[in-house]
Amino acid sequence: MATVLITGTSKGIGLSTALTLARADHTVYATMRNPAGAPELAEITAQEHLPITISAMDVDSDDSVTTASAAIYKSGVNIDVLVNDAGIERNGSIEDMPLADFRAVMETNYFGAVRCAKAVIPHMRQRRSGAIINITSVAGRVSTSPLGPYSASKFALEALSEALAQEMKVFNVRVLVVEPGIIDTSMAHNIERPLPASLYPNQRRMKAHFTASLSNPTQPLLVAEKIQSIIESGTWQFRHPVGPDAQPTITGRLATSDEDNIALHAADDDTWYTVMEKSTGLAIRPGK
Repeated sequence: MATVLITGTSKGIGLSTALTLARADHTVYATMRNPAGAPELAEITAQEHLPITISAMDVDSDDSVTTASAAIYKSGVNIDVLVNDAGIERNGSIEDMPLADFRAVMETNYFGAVRCAKAVIPHMRQRRSGAIINITSVAGRVSTSPLGPYSASKFALEALSEALAQEMKVFNVRVLVVEPGIIDTSMAHNIERPLPASLYPNQRRMKAHFTASLSNPTQPLLVAEKIQSIIESGTWQFRHPVGPDAQPTITGRLATSDEDNIALHAADDDTWYTVMEKSTGLAIRPGK
């Protein structure tokens, strides 16, 4: 059984992963920015007597990551697996979105993962064993407005992960990425919320797409089970799309030229809805 450090366990994929791994007898160190503000994991841990230790870690802070990870190592525990799940979402047109939102999403989704990786890499390298699993997204392979800033952070994490995988393989440490599609999380539901009026049609189109997908939702458990499989199988496969829409979305984008893809998302509503409904099999068009 592995000792696993997970970030972003207050809800969604991180919460589900912590519970899934602990129920499979892995030892879990579950971290989140404010444990007192998200008691669900602690309550379930106590009810089921699970091997989960919950602690505060703010992945945006160098000091917080250093302190939290050092405390684990000082207790005599070796971290076998790091799961970088902590993430935030921002969506909107490039013109409309405040620059602070660009910085925030990159700070958490990219630099947060880098901070946590750097905290465990020396130990894993010295032991010549371990795994770093970065939760990216289909949006880390396919960039679609109005998710440009979010996609940028996930593209960056994918690039960093690929380079890190090359470095760490020499030391028998696996680096892998998990690429969820649209999953039933609060982050996904945030994209359903109405946004301020915009000159750009992409916001309401994406809202309609997410609403259609979440009408038959894919649960975070599916991602958690994929993470469990990666840990227990010892696979060296680098990328792991998860969810019924994940691989089809990636494959479809790879089969489409950049120019045709840009033209589609700049097309009129009727064209966009017609093409997207055909490619996804979802009734995306509002009112259908």
